[in-house]
Amino acid sequence: MALSSTTSWSEPSAIAGERVYLRYPRLADYAEWADLRGRSRAFLKPWEPAWTQDELTRIAFRYRIRRYQRLVRDDLSYAFFVALKENDRLIGGCTLSNVRRGVTQCGSLGYWSGEPYAGQGLMTEAVRALVVHAFTRMGLHRIEAACLPHNEPSKRLLHRVGFRLEGEALRYLKIDGQWRDHLLFAMLEDDPRP
Repeated sequence: MALSSTTSWSEPSAIAGERVYLRYPRLADYAEWADLRGRSRAFLKPWEPAWTQDELTRIAFRYRIRRYQRLVRDDLSYAFFVALKENDRLIGGCTLSNVRRGVTQCGSLGYWSGEPYAGQGLMTEAVRALVVHAFTRMGLHRIEAACLPHNEPSKRLLHRVGFRLEGEALRYLKIDGQWRDHLLFAMLEDDPRP
């Protein structure tokens, strides 16, 4: 992930927070990922795009991992699983997608937390760690995020990390199968971080 003098990308061993770390997903994560997502389905469904019928199958997961690898190779998107440092248990994920280089140097943040780990500040730590990594190691200038207007936990998380509300976009993303309005947040590399 660190941009070297030859402009190639190499995988980080981990991006560390205080109680969590972020790392690239692996095929060996399937069972734990499917279990966490399956148990958290009702909790996650209102905030995510429509789940496909084969969403939690091993074949769909394998395809997902290949897509993640291709997007990293092309410097377009970086998906991470978030795990607890104390026991390596998977608790959720963070993605830095729509990475744009050139004059923009920008990316879009997304994240999810399994229901058993929500509300404990763990995802706040993960997002903080990813933001630092994106600005210092990836050379991004701006990170954007969007959330549904009634998603109070997500709004609080973004504010805690240092994102500023920039406005609202009508029917911005398709969530649970419907185009929904979103609040737009952003953070710049030289913004103060709480």
